[in-house]
Amino acid sequence: MGILETDLLHPTQAQEMKKHKLKRLVQSPNSSFMDVKCHGCLTLTTIFSHASTVVLCGGCQTVLCVPTGGKTKLQPGVNFRTKTG
Repeated sequence: MGILETDLLHPTQAQEMKKHKLKRLVQSPNSSFMDVKCHGCLTLTTIFSHASTVVLCGGCQTVLCVPTGGKTKLQPGVNFRTKTG
């Protein structure tokens, strides 16, 4: 009987992120909400990380992000931070 190459009780962070969200040791979603700051008028807008529509700034009507097949793609020059709890 050979020794396992990986530790099943203590997987690395990279191994956990590759697994499906329900197959991880501690279930966690892949999506989150983000505060996005417009580079033109410096207004904060809250968006979903997997938004399916184009998100415009409330102040100057510039495009903040565009949808892709999964996560949204932020426009160049846009700053963001992930919201927690």
